[in-house]
Amino acid sequence: MRFKRSANSSGTGEVDRQFVPVGVQIAGAWSWRILVISGVIALLVFLVIQLRLVVVPLLVAVLLAALLVPFIRWLQRFGMPKWLGVTIAEVGIIGLVTGLIYLIVTQILRGFPELSERSVAFFNDFQDFLLASPLHLTDEQLADYFDQAWKALQADSGVLVSGVLHAGSSFGHFLAGILLTLFATLFLLIDGGKIWAWVVRLFPHKARVAVNGAGRAGWVTLSDFVRVQIFVSFIDAVGIGLGAWILGLIYGGFPLVIPIAIAVFLGSFIPVVGAVLTGAIAVFVALVYLGPWPALIMLGIVLLVQQIEGHVLQPLIMGNAVKVHPLAVVLAVAAGGFLAGISGALFAVPLVATLNAMFLYIARKRWLDDPNPTLEDVLKNE
Repeated sequence: MRFKRSANSSGTGEVDRQFVPVGVQIAGAWSWRILVISGVIALLVFLVIQLRLVVVPLLVAVLLAALLVPFIRWLQRFGMPKWLGVTIAEVGIIGLVTGLIYLIVTQILRGFPELSERSVAFFNDFQDFLLASPLHLTDEQLADYFDQAWKALQADSGVLVSGVLHAGSSFGHFLAGILLTLFATLFLLIDGGKIWAWVVRLFPHKARVAVNGAGRAGWVTLSDFVRVQIFVSFIDAVGIGLGAWILGLIYGGFPLVIPIAIAVFLGSFIPVVGAVLTGAIAVFVALVYLGPWPALIMLGIVLLVQQIEGHVLQPLIMGNAVKVHPLAVVLAVAAGGFLAGISGALFAVPLVATLNAMFLYIARKRWLDDPNPTLEDVLKNE
């Protein structure tokens, strides 16, 4: 097929658009726009990963602010000054985290020697069982198999280790991240409105109403997510911790119940896989201390709690708060974990939920009949 050249193309060889199929024109128009958007997103992700030592504490501070701002407003309704409410919230969250860390460390230090001895004894018993089994394995074969398993575990744990290193490659980075998180949380609680006003001023006047409304919609979704996620994590921790405690009563001792419950609570902030991975610790402790059958019961308890979360709590509570399809949650966690390890998996769902609320607000043009554009009223007369 020969294309006719345009009469006004001045010899440049430009093909007249009327001879290009409409489908190709539409595909080309969409293609270059998609490439530009993808490039911007890739550049943004690259910058976030490179600046992770700053971005991760800032994101944690945003989550903490979303949790604490309603509490501070609740205190203000009783006549408490804002500065006092901020102080109580900041000191309270520091005390709570410090108390949890202290409790975990003391409980682990108290039970670790016995756990280590029992783990070695269980490993030796398991090795003797394999040697005496009908498989007719030799010591050399077992050593080779265990060596391969250990190398595979080291390779697979590289993702988790890299995720931890993303948060801070040394104790100094970790400490700096904690301090940055505390300072960022404090300033968000004190001047969050002014910071958001500065962000809105970056946009043209005609877009400020929509941007402000989208921001408020995203903030409401983020606040709901944080509160609901704390409740869901608490249910997971109570369910698995209570199951471990009952097994200890029945079979005579189940150590580290409190650290396991706290680990499940913290791990549940990573949806889908967090509580399962931390629940595996409870299964391992039950296997080492109590034997195969109690470990199997503990596994059933972990799976039961996950089923309750997945079929009751997530659809009825989390679904209403976040309004994101479960498939999107799974894909977001997988993509976040692939790109940024533990940090990416932790922030993937709140980020997707917040952006989803903001995009829906803009796409449905809800700002046209929004009854409360308060920030726009402040900025429109500048």
